[in-house]
Amino acid sequence: MGSLTIKKVFSQLLITFVLFMSNLVSLPEAAFSSNSSKEATALLTWKNSLPNESQSHLSSWTTSVSSSNLNQIRNPCKNWLGISCNFAESVIRINLTNSSLQGMLHEFSFWSFPNLVYVDLSMNALFGTIPPQISYLSKLKYLELSFNKFSGKIPPEIGLLTNLEVLHLACNKLNGSIPKEIGCLSFLTDLALFKNHLDGSIPSSLSNLSNLVNLFLYENELSGSIPAQMGNLSNLVKLFINTNHLTGPIPPTFGNLKRLTTMYMFGNLLFGHIPTNIGSLKSLEKLSLFGNNLSGLIPTSLGDLENLTLLHLSGNNLFGPIPPELGNLSSINDLQLSENQLHGPFPTSFANLSNLKSLFLRDNDLSGPIPQGIGDLINLVTLQLDTNQFIGHLPKNICHSGLLENFSASNNHLVGRIPKSFKNCTSLVRVHLEGNQFVGDISDDFGVYPNLTFIDLSHNGFYGKISSNWAECHQLQTLLISRNNITGSIPPEIGNWTQLGELDLSSNRIVGMIPKELGRLISLVRLRMNDNQISGDIPLEFGLLTNLEYLDLSTNKLNKSIPSNFGDFMKLNYLNLSHNNFSEGLPLHLLSLFHITKLDISYNSLNGVIPAEISKMESLEILNLSHNNLSGFIPKAFEEMRGLLYIDISYNELQGPIPNCKAFLYDPIRTLQGNKGLCGNVSGLQPCNSYMIHKYSSRKGHKVVFLVPFLGVPLVLLSFFGFFLFMRRRKKDRESKQSKIQDEVFLFESRFDARALYEDIIRVTNGFDAIYCIGKGGHGTVYKANLPSGAIIVVKKFNQPLCASEKRFDKALLNEIRVLTEVRHRNIVKLYGFCSNAQHSFLVCQYLERGSLALILGNEDAAKILDWSKRLNIVKGVAYALSYMHHDCSPPIIHRDISSINILLDSQFQAHVSDFGTAKILKPDSSNWTSFAGTYGYVAPELAYTMKVTEKCDVYSFGVLAIEIIKGKHPGDFISSLLATSAKENTQVKDVWDQRLPFPTLQVENELKTIVKLALECLNVNPQSRPTMHMISQALSTNIAHS
Repeated sequence: MGSLTIKKVFSQLLITFVLFMSNLVSLPEAAFSSNSSKEATALLTWKNSLPNESQSHLSSWTTSVSSSNLNQIRNPCKNWLGISCNFAESVIRINLTNSSLQGMLHEFSFWSFPNLVYVDLSMNALFGTIPPQISYLSKLKYLELSFNKFSGKIPPEIGLLTNLEVLHLACNKLNGSIPKEIGCLSFLTDLALFKNHLDGSIPSSLSNLSNLVNLFLYENELSGSIPAQMGNLSNLVKLFINTNHLTGPIPPTFGNLKRLTTMYMFGNLLFGHIPTNIGSLKSLEKLSLFGNNLSGLIPTSLGDLENLTLLHLSGNNLFGPIPPELGNLSSINDLQLSENQLHGPFPTSFANLSNLKSLFLRDNDLSGPIPQGIGDLINLVTLQLDTNQFIGHLPKNICHSGLLENFSASNNHLVGRIPKSFKNCTSLVRVHLEGNQFVGDISDDFGVYPNLTFIDLSHNGFYGKISSNWAECHQLQTLLISRNNITGSIPPEIGNWTQLGELDLSSNRIVGMIPKELGRLISLVRLRMNDNQISGDIPLEFGLLTNLEYLDLSTNKLNKSIPSNFGDFMKLNYLNLSHNNFSEGLPLHLLSLFHITKLDISYNSLNGVIPAEISKMESLEILNLSHNNLSGFIPKAFEEMRGLLYIDISYNELQGPIPNCKAFLYDPIRTLQGNKGLCGNVSGLQPCNSYMIHKYSSRKGHKVVFLVPFLGVPLVLLSFFGFFLFMRRRKKDRESKQSKIQDEVFLFESRFDARALYEDIIRVTNGFDAIYCIGKGGHGTVYKANLPSGAIIVVKKFNQPLCASEKRFDKALLNEIRVLTEVRHRNIVKLYGFCSNAQHSFLVCQYLERGSLALILGNEDAAKILDWSKRLNIVKGVAYALSYMHHDCSPPIIHRDISSINILLDSQFQAHVSDFGTAKILKPDSSNWTSFAGTYGYVAPELAYTMKVTEKCDVYSFGVLAIEIIKGKHPGDFISSLLATSAKENTQVKDVWDQRLPFPTLQVENELKTIVKLALECLNVNPQSRPTMHMISQALSTNIAHS
């Protein structure tokens, strides 16, 4: 009975369904047309708002004609690109990913799509803001807008999309904070906001997203601490919050994230200990915490993570021994513990890590021998053990697998010969063995490496000759073997290294001549062959090395003349030919090297005069011509060399006055001694008599004397006529003096009597006599003025007056100067005031005793006085000054020309930011600046294609300056290598350490690491990704103890 009832009911349902379908088929098309027509209109309206090129990519979005009634039908469900509909012909899905679209979403009618569930507009070039009307898509589950150019803030209305499961807004230009309303999206499983410019803290409301599986917030500018509530995200599998400015500890609640497989938190400012319960995350496969300020011991519990394949803890302040338990990580293939304070032995348990491909232990304080078992790791590709205290020999089977590519054991205490397995290790690409006590015949212990690009064997005890077989290393780009006991001559086969960019053979016992084949190394950028016994003349082919930037041939036995084709080295910035036997004069062609900054030709046998053409060396900062046989007068052309900081011409046969150039005033007793007739108003020299001055200023004086008898009476009459004109002009000037006073502009602090100060300046500088000049720049001349009151000030006189009597002075400039006179900060040079009239325009500033930072760093002795403590304080001082200018002045002040030349030091070596000659006042709503300013080598890269100057331009310059202060010289092209992704992670203090100073203590080294890390962030090519100076000053204040 029951069975018959069921059959009857089923039959009735089947009949009902058939009747429904029959009626449905018989309905006209218009039955479902209202929704699709409305949606089609909305889509076409948006299409029409796009540029023509984008519209062409949506050519299928058009109206069609019905075959039955010839009416136009707008139905997006009929083959429109990227559009999908439901059974009722209502749009439920829009997928236009990678469709080459440009334009905005402002004309998109979101309310017209009540059934839309899926939107993917990624990988296009859409721009503008994300409209808040997007909240009308009440059924939306999937929203993908990544890889576009959207800007502005994330609309908080996005939190009304309560059905949303996937929200991807990555790789745009979004800014502002993450809306806390996102925490209302309870169904959300994927949240991707990475690679934007988001700031502020991570909202604690994100902890409400209980279904969240993937959270990607990396490469933004997020700050503050990580909310402990995020430990409640029990379904979280992947967490990427790296490369931000997050601070505080890692929340211990993260030990609750049992499903987590990936935790990336590197590149932040996190501190505190690594929570031990991280070791309970059994699903964890990748853990990266490098580049933070974490301290304490490495938890032994990390050894329990049996699924872990990647562990990065480098670049922190971790101390203590490496836990042997890490040898239990059977799945690990990438283990990096570099740049910490780890000590103790190299765990022998690491020989059990059979899957290990990369092991980084460098820059610690590890000691003892390297376990022999490390050589048996058959998958090892990268092994970096440098800068520790390891002793003993290298493992015998160091390249047993034949896979080793990158090996570094430099700066340890390793001894003995190189293992035989190393000679046949043809897989090698990069090798660092410098700074040990290795011995052995260099030609026998090293083989031919077809893939080798870099090898450094410097500072060891290797002997023997350079093997001609090494010519088979065709990929070699860098060979450094200085400070060994290499003998013999340079083999001509060296010419086969056509990709070689750097060659250092210095401080060996190499003999013979420079082979002409060296001229084939046309890629060579840096060449050091100094401190050997190389003899003969320099071959003509040497002049083919036109890419050279650094050349040191000093302390050899080279002779004859300096080749004139050295003038073809147009990229050269450093040349040292000192301590040789070069003779004859300075080649004129050599003096056309306008990029060169340091030239040392001392201790040779050069003769003749110093050519006036030396002024063509526009970038020259340091010049040493001492201990030669140069004679004659010093050319006045030196006065045109505004960048010259130091010159040594001692022990020559020079005579006459010293040029009016600041370089001659630095340590004159030492740098001018040993000549036969120099004179001038400097310490250690006799004043010049009138005859010498006349002879120096006019080399043609004898011709004037010869002509006088022939001029006779006409000359006397001409003199009277000139005197008459002079008296007439003087009267006219006296009569116009009063009117000119009306055109004068004085703007000084209230404590100054402007008129009296102006007259004092004119008087004490004798109308800006050159004798009071202490420097010249691109905009004017700098004078030192000793006022009658005893105060010392600096006067910066512009080359041209900034206003003339017939023009009204620029009020905007006056307002800018007025703001600058009100700046008060201990690390900023005080601007006392400004004066301008038809004759002069100048600024009056504070005088700093020790001069510019550039001058001190450029001098060997002075740079040593500038110890690590002073240098750390200088970095902090500059950071504080820029933070004040950017964030505490209203409107903000952008300096625009931060460089070591514009950092002045007082008697206590405190830094003061100077030279606001090119600074401007930037109002928050101002337009772009169109005038370029800045010093070469410090200018932000974006100014190569845009003239928009922002605070981030100063931030970039600060990054360059910070590296320069630590390195002791401008980093130059070293910046580009620092910015490589791998270099950012692996940059060591020794890479940027000024070797004129002793290696820093452990505490100072950690502080230097902080500065290097911050500097690298400042050098980011993306201006928006650079930190603000406020962030930098806070980080320095927190992490650097010196004050």
